[in-house]
Amino acid sequence: MGWGWVGATTLGCQLLFIGRVLLRPHRQPASRVAWVAIIGSLPVLGMVTYLLLGETHLNWRIVQRIHKAIRDLPVPGKKNDALIDAEHDFGLPPRLAPLFRVGQSISGYPPAGGNRARLMSDSDAAITAMVADIDAAGAHVHISFYIWLSDNNGMKVVEALKRAAIRGVICRVMADDLGSRRLIHSHHWGDMRAAGVRVVRALPIGNLLQRPFRGRFDMRNHRKIVVIDNRITYCGSQNCADPEFRVKARFAPWVDLVARFEGPVVLQNQHLFATDWIAHTDEDLTPLLAPPPMAVEEGFVAQVIGTSAAVRYAAMPEVFVSLMNAAARELTITTPYYVPDEPIQAALCAAARRGVKTVLTLPRRNDSWIVAGASRSYYRELLEAGVMIHEYPHGLLHTKALTVDGHMTMIGSANLDRRSFDLNFENNILLVDRDFTAAIYERQQSYTAAAARVTLDDVIHWPIHRVLWNNILAMVGPVL
Repeated sequence: MGWGWVGATTLGCQLLFIGRVLLRPHRQPASRVAWVAIIGSLPVLGMVTYLLLGETHLNWRIVQRIHKAIRDLPVPGKKNDALIDAEHDFGLPPRLAPLFRVGQSISGYPPAGGNRARLMSDSDAAITAMVADIDAAGAHVHISFYIWLSDNNGMKVVEALKRAAIRGVICRVMADDLGSRRLIHSHHWGDMRAAGVRVVRALPIGNLLQRPFRGRFDMRNHRKIVVIDNRITYCGSQNCADPEFRVKARFAPWVDLVARFEGPVVLQNQHLFATDWIAHTDEDLTPLLAPPPMAVEEGFVAQVIGTSAAVRYAAMPEVFVSLMNAAARELTITTPYYVPDEPIQAALCAAARRGVKTVLTLPRRNDSWIVAGASRSYYRELLEAGVMIHEYPHGLLHTKALTVDGHMTMIGSANLDRRSFDLNFENNILLVDRDFTAAIYERQQSYTAAAARVTLDDVIHWPIHRVLWNNILAMVGPVL
């Protein structure tokens, strides 16, 4: 066998990989172009990289289990296959009511009235409230986190779970196998199990050599879910850790937003947790999703939106674009990571151009230098359209929140980046309520007030090497 055979074989493999790139469904044209260029110019490295990172597919067994759970588990509040008309049933403004249809088309959860929420003052207060609710639990505690550290706050929750399990409360804990690897591989994980806590490693990594055949290792369960006794749920951006976040201390403090909810959305978050739990275990949680009917109390309309690659492609960006397009007066967005697809970028620019006060606040120092540079590559177009951009300097602004016209809010785990859109399991809550939206908006304003305004003149005068570097990093987005 000579070099000619090697060359012919390599070329044949390249053509097969390029064919796969071109035939793969649900791929943006920019992504196809990037992968064809990489495989064509760097044959061996390009093909190996494509095997590891080229396709957004999960372990097929987990996908099958999730689909079965979605089919079999009763959907809270859903009476038939029809979409609930939020305008007619709840009297919502005609401009905002259809947005709940987008969410229901993704997760199946209808908008539900009678919800209440309290915004936590900070990360420590959120953990304190969670621990108090766990200590008061009488039936069950369900927790899912992407990152769970064995620091002060992390251990407060660990100890509360152990206390609850010892007194007979059923505690089910799910932690992402990559994000929470430090806790999972510590004695604390075994201590919880020994105390009676049922623990699960979400999306286990397993043997790295087998990963190309079992789904991408960086497709992670990024959700943050706490459900207690079907009465209380927490939703927001915070992981189970101290704001000092000692594993990345130089970016600290992590600045998060978390809310405590009561009402029908609790059962929707329960359903979302149950689909993840059943995907990894043989335990049937159906009885927890069929509680006796509750009297409808005063409260706002809300809906849980859960997205993942196992459910529907491009679901989360559909929600974001719909919210941006619905804004008539003011659109305020807080996110740590901004690496948008084309529809997101276009929707933000369009909002500003039609006269909507559009404010985007991001951290000045990001824990991902790739994301930081890629984010700034989009600034000029946004600023030219009239979007106001602020960079928060006091730690990593990790809050993920969007408010529309003082009426509508969405908070949760999803970022405005392609990792959230294509790779991560995410959970958000969408709601319409003036008072709660005012509380979220006030928190967003506190970030903006403490941030530095980025102007078009600033960006125009960036040195050429900085612009070049940012644009190169942005080119990585379609590949990763």
